[in-house]
Amino acid sequence: MSIESPERSEIDSLVDLWEALAAGQQRHNSLIEAAPNRETIRESIAQHLISDGILIARGDDGAIVGFVMFTAQSGRYTELVKTGVIENLYVVPTARDEGIGSALLEAAHTRLHEAGVETIMLDVMASNRAAQRFYARHGYDPHRLTLAKHETDTHS
Repeated sequence: MSIESPERSEIDSLVDLWEALAAGQQRHNSLIEAAPNRETIRESIAQHLISDGILIARGDDGAIVGFVMFTAQSGRYTELVKTGVIENLYVVPTARDEGIGSALLEAAHTRLHEAGVETIMLDVMASNRAAQRFYARHGYDPHRLTLAKHETDTHS
């Protein structure tokens, strides 16, 4: 397995992987639709490719078995420390538990630290206990809690 930057010709393959990620997150109550967001994520992946904010894991056979998207924050607010964000991390189910997710996360950490990032943030669905345990093993602690209220009444 190797961790590397993807080729531009691999964007569609990465969109397929992101779609699988988004579909899987719906089991954890994600509100993001998978297939209807293909064009939006294609644009995002292309931007991350240009800004060197995406890495892939390539299996021994050359196939992409996972990816991570990340960015150093440069928002509207002045922050106490420079912050980075892990936006997406995905490993195909058949390649899980082989250290690929850890390798992708560590590679993203390295790139973000090289960009001067001192704190790295990410989101995990509240019901995704496996992801929470994975990130806790990598030193992530809860920082912020997002609450949601789902309106089921149409207020006629």
